[in-house]
Amino acid sequence: MNNPNKKKGPVGHTIRMLRTAEIEVPCPEVYWMEGFAGWTKLQFQMAVIHAHGKTILVNTGFPDDVTALTKAWSDFLGPRAALKRPDEWRTQHLLAEAEVDPARVDFVVITPIQLYATGCLHLFPNAKFCFSRRGWVEDVMAPVYPHHVPRPGCISDEHLRWLLFENNRNLLLMDDVHELLPGLTCRWVGVHHRSSMLVEVQTARGLVMLSDCAFHYANVEENKPLGIAESIIEAHAAYADIRRRADLFVPLYDPLVQERFPKGIIS
Repeated sequence: MNNPNKKKGPVGHTIRMLRTAEIEVPCPEVYWMEGFAGWTKLQFQMAVIHAHGKTILVNTGFPDDVTALTKAWSDFLGPRAALKRPDEWRTQHLLAEAEVDPARVDFVVITPIQLYATGCLHLFPNAKFCFSRRGWVEDVMAPVYPHHVPRPGCISDEHLRWLLFENNRNLLLMDDVHELLPGLTCRWVGVHHRSSMLVEVQTARGLVMLSDCAFHYANVEENKPLGIAESIIEAHAAYADIRRRADLFVPLYDPLVQERFPKGIIS
């Protein structure tokens, strides 16, 4: 990564990361077969991208009411795994701070299809909602094996009906490699969920990749496979590809993102 000889992208492509919640989890959830007695922090983040006069979001944040999700995670992981979502991290507040009008968002990219990413789809009445076609089928419509997250944990009944019927004109199911705009490509990657993607953005700083296929920088930088992965083989392949092609990689759940990029501004 950070190869100075790589071609830089358009200066107008900008990225800002916004925090939506945080939680402590057992280390083996992040690092496969490591740190069984330890805990580590996840900080869920969404991205605001401006490119070619368009506004693109990567994920929409948690639902307004996180009570059920908080209880489910705490019941599964233990009381230390308490989800924290301050009011200022609600999607509506984050967008207002970032001066983003939800009605003028052009594209919403979802990776992965989980409630912490799909919780606020309803806020964007004019957006195209962009999902991996493979992930839409295998995570939502026709899973090919039992998943640890039931379908309602992927997307709410209300949002699913809305996308399938009233708003189906704005449902975009993307092939495994899909150029959404010049210099902005969504690429199926797997690892975490069948719906997990790399979002690749050409910027003045080079090629920036965002994804949930790695929770922390160390997954990629130290080649430590994700613990809560559906495929360790996909993890090794994905991380090698990221190290080879990306100038900057941004894991969507690492608190270090906000330290490496003050105010979450990447480019």
